[in-house]
Amino acid sequence: MKRIINIFAILVTAAAFTSCEDVIDVDIPKGKTFAVVDAWITDEAGKQSIRITETVPYTSTGTAPVVSDAIVVLTDLTDNKTYPFTFANGVYSHDPGLDKSIGVLNHAYKLRIELKSEVFEAIDTIKRVTEIDSISYEFKTAENSATNKEGYYARFYGRDLAGASDYYWVRSYRNTKDNRVNDAFAVDGSYQEYVSDSAVFIVPISEAITDWDKPFLLNETVIVRLASLTKNSHTFLTHVESQLQNGGLFAKILENVKSNLKNTNESSSVRVLGWFGTSAVKFKEKTIR
Repeated sequence: MKRIINIFAILVTAAAFTSCEDVIDVDIPKGKTFAVVDAWITDEAGKQSIRITETVPYTSTGTAPVVSDAIVVLTDLTDNKTYPFTFANGVYSHDPGLDKSIGVLNHAYKLRIELKSEVFEAIDTIKRVTEIDSISYEFKTAENSATNKEGYYARFYGRDLAGASDYYWVRSYRNTKDNRVNDAFAVDGSYQEYVSDSAVFIVPISEAITDWDKPFLLNETVIVRLASLTKNSHTFLTHVESQLQNGGLFAKILENVKSNLKNTNESSSVRVLGWFGTSAVKFKEKTIR
């Protein structure tokens, strides 16, 4: 917008030998407020957490308000077990113990969230996930790097499981699981379904564990997390990714990504944003020496 205003000022200067630049304050409506659910259950042992917040205006610089008065219950539909989630420290959580897990491979789960007088539900299933065979790294000078960044570039190795379409979520970390580096998504080790089965993860995906603008350094630890996804969860996450990377000359209009959490009252117009998903996960790490 400022570029347009500056061009307009130049034209005025050329015509009238004076220049001016107006500051335009755009009044953007706040719009409706929605609850946003971030719920992902895995087969990892220990505490599982769910976060519910509220949307904020586009121009807001504050943090999203936390919803603390919801009733959250997870049900294992396969075993008919229920797990209540209690609110504390900004999240809803259930802790079965350090050595126990509420997530079981091939089990279907239903999440139920009561928000005031509205009830929302979603179902997802924990699918299988392949192993991470190994992690390698290579030192590149600035001259040999595509981004002119000197450092260590890591890659993981793994092979897609045979016999069905498998959807994967690759996430990498630097030193700790609190320091995320990148996310990537795959179908059968590639980008498209039915291209190959039981193939090694292709290079663009296996090398995506490195941030090419900030490669790894000596003595840093590369942590790779490989998680399974259902097809619907894969579609949701890749849609979110495309929205985050949307830009340039051919950018599309941003839109809210559809949620799988549905209001049980079909006549109600109240809805929520976010997603309920489940994953089996595998980890591997390697320290650069």
